[in-house]
Amino acid sequence: MDRRTMGRMLSPIWRRMRLLVSRGVLQMSKDATGLQEVQVTLQGDEPAWAERFQQYGHTSVPHSGAEAVVASVGGARAHLVALVVDDRRYRMASLKAGEVAIYDDLGQSVHLTREGIVIKGAGLPLAFVDCPVVTMDGDLEVAGDVRDHTSTMQAMRDTYNPHTHGGPGPDRSMS
Repeated sequence: MDRRTMGRMLSPIWRRMRLLVSRGVLQMSKDATGLQEVQVTLQGDEPAWAERFQQYGHTSVPHSGAEAVVASVGGARAHLVALVVDDRRYRMASLKAGEVAIYDDLGQSVHLTREGIVIKGAGLPLAFVDCPVVTMDGDLEVAGDVRDHTSTMQAMRDTYNPHTHGGPGPDRSMS
């Protein structure tokens, strides 16, 4: 068999192999289904929909413009799956080997550093919801004020610190 004949026979196989894995740019996401669906544009093609697989226990909805690695199941562009989606515009950088972080586009993050866990709220509140008990086996340092559902710790100090008990003997201030 000559080279030209071999080339014609292998051409469809090579074409399918080249289509197996592609880079793409995310156009939009649908997050209401069992598996998230993303619309991606692959190497100048028209946008196409792909199922987006994510690690169990981790989920996100990427912004338009994020980049994806997309596989064509069986080499058919009619069945696409997004294997990885990343967004260099928001990715935390300069982590040390072994460190892990989750983050978003607002600057919120939970960073497991070599020195301990750092939670950044990006100026937004942090809420513990549906937690009947919060347990801590170390000290608690608070830079701001401590609040309960009715007042602050400082307001309680202002109310009770001047309080004294009368009677004979030295002043027994509760401060």
